[in-house]
Amino acid sequence: MTAALRGRRHETPTAATLVFEVGAWPGHRAGQHVDLRLTAEDGYQAERSYSIASAPEQEALELTVERLEDGEVSPYLVDSMRYGDELELRGPIGDWFAWDAGGTSRPLLLVGGGSGVVPLMAMLRHRAAQRGRAPARLLVSARTRGDLIYAEELRSLAAAPDGFELFVTFTRGGPSGWPGYTRRIDREMLGEVSWPPPREPDVFVCGPTAFVETAADALVGLGHDPGRVRTERFGPTGFA
Repeated sequence: MTAALRGRRHETPTAATLVFEVGAWPGHRAGQHVDLRLTAEDGYQAERSYSIASAPEQEALELTVERLEDGEVSPYLVDSMRYGDELELRGPIGDWFAWDAGGTSRPLLLVGGGSGVVPLMAMLRHRAAQRGRAPARLLVSARTRGDLIYAEELRSLAAAPDGFELFVTFTRGGPSGWPGYTRRIDREMLGEVSWPPPREPDVFVCGPTAFVETAADALVGLGHDPGRVRTERFGPTGFA
């Protein structure tokens, strides 16, 4: 199917949310992704996978893309694609890493590294749109305060009295007076943030491969059911 760019807003100096109008979009579940294909004038094609940032309830399809300096696709999407430009899109993809707010009372634990927060934000937006009351916690890791994607929206969601809690760790030091974590996510941090395993939370972890493996192994080591720890990982040219 074809997607046309209708809007762009910058989330950080290197990440932007792209708003697309998609013909015959079938709808999606929070946490899924799409494949994008770009075709150059000489016929060269490049395809990449990006997580969907928008909730299923939103009319337009939103993708948040972090620019990779040596990337083929992300610099064009973040900086150069013009309103009205079109690309090919396939999806939605990925029922395994998807969450539905309706009909569940189990706690929701989300763990994201860098742009791995994107599909997790789709889940939080979906939860807010559905007025979900299942308790939810997000632990997100960013290099610095300026690298935290969706910073203002996350703080707004955390301020609502609906059972959502936000935890942030900055791996290169927090701002002056920062009372939170200032290190990479580890087993001790996960033990402090997550619910006790007997609560049987639904757990979603997304980020770079090493980050995901470390977090998932730590959660299982803490006693969480491996079948409830769902992971999505990306490399330099994979999921955004």
